[in-house]
Amino acid sequence: MLRRMGTLSIVVAVLAAGCAAPPALPPRAKDPGVRGGPIGAGGPLPGLIGTERAFFQAGLTAFLEVETVKEGLGPRFNLDSCGGCHAHPNTGGSSPNVNPQVAIASKAGARNIVPAFITLNGPVREVRFKSKTDGTPDGGVHNLYTIAGRGDAPGCALVQPDFKGEAARDNLIFRIPTPVFGAGLIEAIPDQTITANLRVEPSGRAVMGVAGRANRRGPGRVNTSSNDGSITRFGWKAQDQSLLIFAGEAYNVEMGVTNELFPTERDETPGCQFNATPESRTKLDASSVTDALSDPMKFALFMRFLAPPQPAPETPSSARGLSVFTEIGCALCHVPSMTTGRSSTAALSGKPARLFSDLLLHRMGARLADGITQGVAEGDEFRTAPLWGLGQRIFLMHDGRTTDLVEAIEMHASVGKDRLPPSEATAVIARFRTLGEDKKQDLLNFLRSL
Repeated sequence: MLRRMGTLSIVVAVLAAGCAAPPALPPRAKDPGVRGGPIGAGGPLPGLIGTERAFFQAGLTAFLEVETVKEGLGPRFNLDSCGGCHAHPNTGGSSPNVNPQVAIASKAGARNIVPAFITLNGPVREVRFKSKTDGTPDGGVHNLYTIAGRGDAPGCALVQPDFKGEAARDNLIFRIPTPVFGAGLIEAIPDQTITANLRVEPSGRAVMGVAGRANRRGPGRVNTSSNDGSITRFGWKAQDQSLLIFAGEAYNVEMGVTNELFPTERDETPGCQFNATPESRTKLDASSVTDALSDPMKFALFMRFLAPPQPAPETPSSARGLSVFTEIGCALCHVPSMTTGRSSTAALSGKPARLFSDLLLHRMGARLADGITQGVAEGDEFRTAPLWGLGQRIFLMHDGRTTDLVEAIEMHASVGKDRLPPSEATAVIARFRTLGEDKKQDLLNFLRSL
């Protein structure tokens, strides 16, 4: 009897062992989300002298100014202030949590309809059309709203574009605001420093399929001005050469305000013209230099003197994540740091810019291609987005299509399709997918620390 009980005990023990739960798998890596804590962005560069600080402050004030029709808004526009688009986590950033493009649709009596792709908790967007009605390439910005119906635009009758119809024929492309923190440092990086990145780690670049070019006409992989050949570097496709051009163009395209750089109204419909042009100009009779400057010049000075975003304090996880970032090849495009050249502004001269970008164009494949050509940047090419400040960014990718960092990483991979080559990041993402979940989490923690 005892022998039989002993055998039964052994059987029960074996069965119990067989039914035991398997070892727990490590939790899947997850985007830790928008970083809290100190903002660490929006202030002036360290080392500015007194007059430079005065111009920074004047630029900030102009950047936040809300425009009316009398001041140049319209006839077509996307928003009525720079600061409304570049708002998060502070002035100079990107899309805020609440999209101001919803409220502006009916402001001052305007009769605009909010398009379906503009939502209260979605990103600020500008919209471009891939092609015209005759099938030829378009690529230009088609403003969301008009000033028709506003109390300060009597008699103006303009209709919005047929966004519903264009959406039905899959003709819409979106862009969200690029942050301008540290933009002066980016402007001060010499062309030869940017092109030098093409010659770094040639064997590693070849293995990973990473090419890249600057937005430049002629030899090399850069986008440049078709006039002087210098490298253009601002905007999603590195299409703008300088902060002044970037500012003047945005003032005209996004708000409809003509200026000395872009002096022509984008819509010249009779009955909707209320001001002489250019609407923003140098005020030759001003009592001070800061008052004399045009708004685009003030915007440019604000951005030029705007400090880069500060990363969060390093943790063991984020330190390991930086190693993973380099290990799998992210740093081949998202170059951690470049140094500015000699600048007439001491605060910008010979300074490290930890932007995590090579400022070059890269082919991103069919998954991200927008079909828009700007300069020599083709429909599947984008400037490597600087990652500084990523930890506090809400909306990700050029069109704000996701808020999840894991999804954004995965979107970098794309096989050849529709006569487009594969994304240059495909091999890097393949390495990312082979990482253990702990390494993935370290990488995500590092990225959100930036």
